[in-house]
Amino acid sequence: MVARSSRLGLVLGDQLSFDLASLAALDPARDTLLMAEVQAEASYVPHHPQKIVLIFSAMRHFAQALRERGWRVQYVELEEPGNTGTIVGELRRWQQALGCDEIHLTECGEWRLEQALREAELPLVWHPDTRFLCSRGAFARWAQGRTQLRMEHFYRGMRKRCGLLLAADGGPAGGAWNFDSDNRKALPRGLRGPFALQFAVDDITAAVISLVSRRFTDHYGALEGFSYPVTHAQAEQLWQHFLDFGLAAFGDYQDAMAEDQPYLFHARISAALNIGLLDVRRLCQDVEHAWRDGRVPLNAAEGFIRQLIGWREYVHGIYWLRMPEYATLNHLGSQRALPDFYWTGRTRMRCMAQAIGQTLRLGYAHHIQRLMVTGNFALLAGVLPAAICEWYLAVYLDAFDWVELPNTLGMVMHADGGFLGSKPYCASGRYIQRMSDHCKACAYDVRQVTEEQACPFNALYWHFVIRHRQQLAGNPRLHLVYRSLDGMPAARREAVWARGEQLLAQLDAGAAL
Repeated sequence: MVARSSRLGLVLGDQLSFDLASLAALDPARDTLLMAEVQAEASYVPHHPQKIVLIFSAMRHFAQALRERGWRVQYVELEEPGNTGTIVGELRRWQQALGCDEIHLTECGEWRLEQALREAELPLVWHPDTRFLCSRGAFARWAQGRTQLRMEHFYRGMRKRCGLLLAADGGPAGGAWNFDSDNRKALPRGLRGPFALQFAVDDITAAVISLVSRRFTDHYGALEGFSYPVTHAQAEQLWQHFLDFGLAAFGDYQDAMAEDQPYLFHARISAALNIGLLDVRRLCQDVEHAWRDGRVPLNAAEGFIRQLIGWREYVHGIYWLRMPEYATLNHLGSQRALPDFYWTGRTRMRCMAQAIGQTLRLGYAHHIQRLMVTGNFALLAGVLPAAICEWYLAVYLDAFDWVELPNTLGMVMHADGGFLGSKPYCASGRYIQRMSDHCKACAYDVRQVTEEQACPFNALYWHFVIRHRQQLAGNPRLHLVYRSLDGMPAARREAVWARGEQLLAQLDAGAAL
């Protein structure tokens, strides 16, 4: 028998924050919270098994913490009898069971789910997601009337608004808003990142792992070795570990890649942050304090804060400004199927095998592995944007549609025609050679372009530049690229094109490069 409640509060799996706006509107003494594990949300893309474990385990721990704070929580486990399998279905079921007149909820992180809820005939009371520093409305007001939206301009405004890393005169600390030019160093030989903090599996997580091993056997990715934070306390431990051991070198080496070092100096907090276990305001304040106390250099503090209040807030704003049409964009007309090796990691390209292999093993890759390795290859190969977007959404623990779609469709695939970023982030194998040690052990030769053993990135890069000349030649940031292309002897251009055609034909035939 369940106690009747006039108001019901919905808490989603990426809203595990005690200061959620909808919670603030409710009364623990007389209102009920609903949390539900549903098949539809766990399987609309083949989510990495560890991602499902992370969210379900964090949800169960959060429900326990809410009860300890006096909340009445109706928690629905995935295999519970009567589970309808959808969020809308569970809201209808529990509204009827509890006799609720109002259902309070916070804005969703995915347009798909929010649309389904808004179309349901339910007495919904919506609350803004105040965990973001820039609301949907504030971003729309910033964007209104601008002929171009650029993250750098948005970021500077956010710095001023939040009062972060400012000098006494209100200008940027250190005399510059952006120290990105200092943050592109290759990792020196022998330098290793700090040890990766691991978290033991408790009874709650063990039960979820057992559930996922039974119910999601067809999803790609390893289930073994799960060690991510699933509580606020664990997320705080991970954050403090990064502040103490990773942040100081993060700026210099945030773009570096190294064999068998998946984390290097990265924080690994994005998954915890995106599901609500950490607060972005606190993180920014901690980073600023670390810089002002002399514990980290300015380029590290600025680079990390730019990731949070620059890119993270910017892509969130772009997503809600442009959805749902944004998801359908394909400016370059790319149509190729996603190669199978994205799901298996079986490829002779060492950088791709490393990035995909660790992704399948850990559900993690840092931003340069995503942008300049797996993303760069998909861009050069002309993969259908929707296909690579689904892959990123499925395989990464921190991937939710609001953050994954703009980053992948806009920044990686340039499918929005430059709305989010000013140029396509395309590169040959030389970039990967400069920023990693992968090329030394690769079956392909990064010094070659048209030969049989040449690095596929090289010919595919020039093939991409040639085939999209009409769309890209006018981009001022690609002027030097097209000057180089025009300076190539005709025979060389023809050889490069032929090699690119050969590689793409292999992909179309289902062959792994």
